[in-house]
Amino acid sequence: MLNKDTSKKLFAEAKNHIPGGVNSPVRAFKAVGGDPIFMKSAKGAVMTDVDGNQYVDMINSWGPMIIGHAHPEIIEAVQAAVPNSLSFGTPASPEVEIAELINKMMPSIEKVRMVNSGTEATMSAIRLARGYTNRDKVIKFEGCYHGHGDSFLIAAGSGLITMGEPNSPGVTKGTAKDTLTAPYNDLEAVTELVKANSGEVAAIIIEPVAGNMGCVVPKEGYLEGLRKLCDEEGVVLIFDEVMTGFRLSKGGAQERLGVTPDITTLGKIIGGGMPVGAYGGKAEIMDFVSPQGPVYQAGTLSGNPISMAAGLAMLRHLDTHPEVYERIDNVASILAEETKKTLKELGLNYTTNEIGSMHSLFFTDRKVNDFEDAKSCDTALFGRYFNEMLERGIYLAPSQFETLFICSAMTDEHVEQFLKASKESLKAIH
Repeated sequence: MLNKDTSKKLFAEAKNHIPGGVNSPVRAFKAVGGDPIFMKSAKGAVMTDVDGNQYVDMINSWGPMIIGHAHPEIIEAVQAAVPNSLSFGTPASPEVEIAELINKMMPSIEKVRMVNSGTEATMSAIRLARGYTNRDKVIKFEGCYHGHGDSFLIAAGSGLITMGEPNSPGVTKGTAKDTLTAPYNDLEAVTELVKANSGEVAAIIIEPVAGNMGCVVPKEGYLEGLRKLCDEEGVVLIFDEVMTGFRLSKGGAQERLGVTPDITTLGKIIGGGMPVGAYGGKAEIMDFVSPQGPVYQAGTLSGNPISMAAGLAMLRHLDTHPEVYERIDNVASILAEETKKTLKELGLNYTTNEIGSMHSLFFTDRKVNDFEDAKSCDTALFGRYFNEMLERGIYLAPSQFETLFICSAMTDEHVEQFLKASKESLKAIH
């Protein structure tokens, strides 16, 4: 058994001062049981907790650490930027440099606005779409998470054309009435929804590869169908690539899957691990953003020089080292295939979804194509698997409904450690 005494003491103290003892809900381990682990440091693919235990990191700060923790190029860039000041509140040259690089790597983005989080990016993108189209309604998909903005915390109502109901206290019914929901991967359902609200829908926002009900990949032709539908109905198509942007390829999921949105929201990787977000797209649409246009959005720390330095170093590395994508895709493929072999040998009900360096193991005998499929999983069994893996030095996402993210710092030894731990853990819960 791992010694977790210091983590336990810190969590007990944290609960006296922080709601639930954590600053983001999934960190509380409520979905898997036990107490959260407090980390002290990380390097490459390995994290070290406050009790000295080490873990191969399989979430990499929920995606941004694509080349590993504390990468020398990013650390050097941040250290060089810090003496110049932590914040200006004025324009600075790194903002221009990173905007140029984002536009180069993701050609659908002709202009981009930096913000401070993925939530801020999606909120701003929705407001922009409404201002551009002069329409009020937005369609999102069940199981897709776009941050904690009021417009996104909406559950599906009964029937395809029913208005959403708030999914969290604090979200008003007035906000909910303008958010429509449809099942992920069901093109017919969203088509009916748009037709039933013809001339009223400003935007469709979607994770092109869902990452918040576990990893769920779009069916063949699904994104293409959404693109065609938006073109026909004058709807702005927004890809939330906060997770997938610059991870699934240099040009994100849109490049890998060959479908171009009107607006893209970004985060995580573009900050190199620092707090960041961005939204960008067609110049015609982006020119509606203040001060060029009438749609207001602002932020004191937007384009923060430290975040820009880290993000610029990260994107430059990815732009000049295409072997990163080959490595992470290869590692993810090995982990998935070998884990499947073990699951088959043991006769456990499971399915796996993977694309590039994103991967999810679901304890269900159903193919997971949408949120309803994901909810059929045996979450208690996943909780046992998570804790068995933790004891063997592997840090998984502490929820069945999250995605694993591979980093290029994983060595062959880390791969072997993961596979050995997974086999032992699966046997233990069988």
